[in-house]
Amino acid sequence: MLSICRMYISDLQFAEDVMSKGFLKVFENLKHYKFDGSFEGWMRKIMVNSAIDFCRQKKSLSFPTDSIESFENFEMPTVSEFDADDIQVFIDQLPEGYKIVFVMFVIEEFSHKDIAKKLKISESTSKSQLFKAKKFLKQKIEAQKKSTHEGV
Repeated sequence: MLSICRMYISDLQFAEDVMSKGFLKVFENLKHYKFDGSFEGWMRKIMVNSAIDFCRQKKSLSFPTDSIESFENFEMPTVSEFDADDIQVFIDQLPEGYKIVFVMFVIEEFSHKDIAKKLKISESTSKSQLFKAKKFLKQKIEAQKKSTHEGV
């Protein structure tokens, strides 16, 4: 569950705190678990909501709405040469709004409609945040690959 919180929250200590509070919510709400899905999935949902609530409370959650007329298609570079910690560092560099939408869509597999509802934004804002996150990550990954290959 820590890895879920860590995806949304860059600071490990804050992520641990959110995870602890999430577990408290799990225990307090056990009576509401209906056994109609996996227990892990139910807990995961609580952890995701706790992490998003934490980001909202920090007031660092913003979704720049500069207009993008069209989303150009581009291929994300392969990340197979990076381990999970390296990828987490790339994700941590994303602005908060980009990061939350990216994690919700790519990792948690939420739809843009569900992201919009949960974050109280429009679907087009969700789509533009994901596009910007991917573009940002592509630049960071390519720069890292270039510096790694130059150092060899």
